[in-house]
Amino acid sequence: MSILKIARMGHPILLERSKTLNSSEIASNLELQKLIDDMVETLKDSGGVGLAGPQVYADKRVILAMAPQSDDTSHGNTEFTVLINPELEFRDKEQELGWEGCLSIPGLRGAVPRARKLIYRGFDRTGRSVEAEAEGFFARILQHEVDHLDGILYPMRMTDFRHFGFDEELARIEREAAYETEESIE
Repeated sequence: MSILKIARMGHPILLERSKTLNSSEIASNLELQKLIDDMVETLKDSGGVGLAGPQVYADKRVILAMAPQSDDTSHGNTEFTVLINPELEFRDKEQELGWEGCLSIPGLRGAVPRARKLIYRGFDRTGRSVEAEAEGFFARILQHEVDHLDGILYPMRMTDFRHFGFDEELARIEREAAYETEESIE
């Protein structure tokens, strides 16, 4: 297994729609299986919670997403859910704003509106069909990673750029706000 280089914002592969894989050939596609193994290794090394094919210069509709603790992790025998040719169906129109970062946009964070609940479908690395429900943080990760497959980066989904900044600045502001709150309590 290898740790792959991560494409950064500005590279054209991050703005293109990825190619769908032939579902009947997933399990026997040795190149795809090696890519998934390398993506798992890369994601573990990066400390991230999700990764999509285009982020490692692979024009393939494959994602990894950190599975919740209670999730069945048999979809690849890792702590990550592996989805090939993923599709998302939103359960309702309710969205919530949440902070997101991206391995392809290091050092920045932004507040992005996302659906809270969804159904995801696709194939696992053995070619078995997968369908399950996701909500909260896991649903957010899935939406973020599927966006990568469609050439969409999270800043393109933002609605208010006042909630966009460098990690260091946002952390400093948060620390100052916590300090001010502590002072007012005493």
